[in-house]
Amino acid sequence: MTYEKQVEKDHYQFSRYMSKQRWCSVWHQFDEVQKLQSNRVLEVGPGPGLFKMVAATFGISVETLDFDPDLKPDHVGSATALPFSDGSYDVVCAFQMLEHLPYEAALQAFGEMARVSRRHVIISLPDARPVWRYQVHIPKFGPCDFLIPRPLFKAAAHEFDGEHYWELNKRGYPLSRVIDDLSKHMRLVKTYRVPEYFYHRFLTFEK
Repeated sequence: MTYEKQVEKDHYQFSRYMSKQRWCSVWHQFDEVQKLQSNRVLEVGPGPGLFKMVAATFGISVETLDFDPDLKPDHVGSATALPFSDGSYDVVCAFQMLEHLPYEAALQAFGEMARVSRRHVIISLPDARPVWRYQVHIPKFGPCDFLIPRPLFKAAAHEFDGEHYWELNKRGYPLSRVIDDLSKHMRLVKTYRVPEYFYHRFLTFEK
């Protein structure tokens, strides 16, 4: 199956795309990858390429793949049929990418990411569950964030907006279901929402 390009390259212009919150999410992308001390990293769906540039600054080499050649990825190809052998990379990442595919295709793409990874897959997804954020300063530890889920009696339905086909905790896509589906390929070892931008949820899987 082929998909049409959802946005043009100028969608990623700084003033339009890069908020302070999204900068914080990029920090978490790099933080999660560098903790794994990986030599070969693949990012699927690099967007404007910020993660690769940040990683290169700190000595981590990242290859990118996208089906849109205008974004100048290292490899042009489909996320649902990655053109790499099994176990080609230590870590495979996709940040805010899988929701741009219909759900079944997103699961197929994740299976491909698991196939070409030797050790870990790290993804982030939009989480629509509303929360309250509280920050408490604890002596000797500094500020600590707490995200308290708001009461939710019925999940909102998701309508395709030209970019996202689905989102976590929208109707039909509870976090528990998505984790179960992804865990058929790899074991979940960590998940959390970005305190500075709790619309983004990170999930780390390992073989």
